[in-house]
Amino acid sequence: MSRRDRDAEGRARNARPRDGLGRPLPYGADGVERQPEGIERTPAQTLAEAQRLLDDGKPFHAHEVFEDAWKTTDGPDRELWRGLAQLAVGLTHAARGNNVGAVSLLERGAANIEPFRGEPPHGIDVAGLQQWARSLAAEAQLRVRISPSPPRLTAG
Repeated sequence: MSRRDRDAEGRARNARPRDGLGRPLPYGADGVERQPEGIERTPAQTLAEAQRLLDDGKPFHAHEVFEDAWKTTDGPDRELWRGLAQLAVGLTHAARGNNVGAVSLLERGAANIEPFRGEPPHGIDVAGLQQWARSLAAEAQLRVRISPSPPRLTAG
């Protein structure tokens, strides 16, 4: 039985380094510094940090920032942060070339922020994000390859 990586509190945490898109690298490889988990930020701090990471081409890391907000928020904004985390994961999948995952998460994230469209909180451009996500999902959908039936190798 292999031993699991654990954090200081004893929770299972994969300690493998990660690349800029969050993919695990071999132990000992040079990776991108991971986002610290469990940080409580104000909405403005969350948005600023996530935007910085997105601008740096690190949507996986932006997802972790949104995930912190989602997990530390009670009340109506909780689903907003969850939807934004899903959009960031969808962008991560698109950047990794996983078009099926991209379509799924982008569409789910766009749907989950829909209740905030009428009165967008924290200056978030909900309608613009939904338009962007649905456009990217449509592009990714065009790239999804549906496996055809295998060819018949013999005439029988």
